[in-house]
Formats: sequence, C-alpha cells, structure tokens
Amino acid sequence: MSEADSQPVKSAESGPLPFPVHIPFVEDLGLSLHAWGGGAAELRVDLSEKHHNSFAVAHGGLLMTMLDVAMAHAARSVHMDQPGMGPGVVTVEMKTSFMRPGEGELRAVGKLLHSSATLAFCEGSIFTADGRLCAHATATFKYIKALPGQGRALKALQRKAQDSAESSSAD
Repeated sequence: MSEADSQPVKSAESGPLPFPVHIPFVEDLGLSLHAWGGGAAELRVDLSEKHHNSFAVAHGGLLMTMLDVAMAHAARSVHMDQPGMGPGVVTVEMKTSFMRPGEGELRAVGKLLHSSATLAFCEGSIFTADGRLCAHATATFKYIKALPGQGRALKALQRKAQDSAESSSAD
C-alpha cells in the first residue's frame, strides 16, 4: 500500500475514534482522535483550566504534545494494513513555531510528507475553532517495533486490547 492509496478514516457523527495505542499521558490530557489514515491524522481538545499557562491560554507544552501525537499518528497511519497496525514511532526531532495563543477548542492536523523504511518526515498545524493558525511544527520519527528500556530490556508498544488479540493470532 502506498501513502496515496489509503484514505483517512474519518469519525462519524457518533464522536471520536479510539486511539490505536494506549498512551496514558494523552488520555489524561483529554485529547481525542477524529481522523487518521492515508498519511494524515486529526486530534482535538476543548481547553480547560488544566491546559492553561499563567496567561490563561493553552500551555505551549500542550500544543507541542498535540502536534507530536498528530504527526506520529499520521506517520503510523500508512501501516494500518499490517498486523498490529505496523511498527510504533518515536520522535527523533521536532521544531515548533507558535503564532498566536490557543483558546477554546483546538484542532491539530498531522501530515506525513515522506517516509522510508525507518524514518517518517511530517508536518503539523494547530488551528482555533474559527480556523486561525496557532502553531506549526515539522518532525522526524523513527519506525520501531520495540523500545530499549532500563537495563536495555525491550519495552513493547502498548497496543489496545483488540489489537493484541489480533497480533497474537497472526503470529
């Protein structure tokens, strides 16, 4: 499957899509996945006080997290047809520019620009509810099957329960 062959999986009126992997930090922030597939992904968050900085607008760390997660999902989305939805990704580098304060509902859109067997090059943008650009980023991700942890023990990707069952039966 090429990047151009697959189309984004859009959320219906019924609400957000489930995240394909378990990311506790993202869940705690209240981010929701609204589209992913074909080298693209979209996340949203409705800001609350816990997301604010000292100026009562979106904290830059929240915006960077939204950009990172949207771009990572865009990078992974081209492997949706593989067992377990293919490899995970880790961020190698990311450059972010902030244009205006984020307020209200924010939408992060990630796009895969190019990928190789081991790397993905992406860009992402965050928009306000009225479509104004808040932040933009570019990033490089590495495709990996597991991550070396403490003592070099391998840490597996935390797949959702249904993916784990499908991966086990495919092995």
